[in-house]
Amino acid sequence: MTGYGLRAIGQIALHVSDADRAEKFYRDTLGLALLFRFGNLVFFDCDGVRLMLEGGHEPRGPGHAAFCIYFRVNGIEAAVARLKSNGVYFEHEPHQVAKMPDHELWMAFLRDPDNNLLALMEEKR
Repeated sequence: MTGYGLRAIGQIALHVSDADRAEKFYRDTLGLALLFRFGNLVFFDCDGVRLMLEGGHEPRGPGHAAFCIYFRVNGIEAAVARLKSNGVYFEHEPHQVAKMPDHELWMAFLRDPDNNLLALMEEKR
C-alpha cells in the first residue's frame, strides 16, 4: 500500500459503442466471466479486477483513449483529503454511485497530468 492509501486496481472501464456486441465479444469470444449487467454497463471478472464496458459511446480513432482506471482505497474521504493536500484536483468528490445488496460503492474522480481519467473506489460495508 502506498502512503496515500491506494491499493490494487479494482476496476478498468472501457467505452464501447455497442454494449450488446461488446458483451458477446468479451464473454463468448474472449471467454471472460460475466459478473452482471446494468443497462449499458457490462461487468466482467478478470481474476479479481473488474472490467466495466460502458456502451453508447461514439467510436474513437487511434490515439484517443476511452478508459478509466479505478484504484481501491479504504476510507475514500481520508484518501481524497491526503491527495488534495498534495495538490491533486478532484473532478468529482467522493460520492455513492451504487447501493448493492451487501455494500455501497463510493467513487471520486481525478485526472493525471496527461488528462487520463482515474478514480478512487471504496466498497463500504
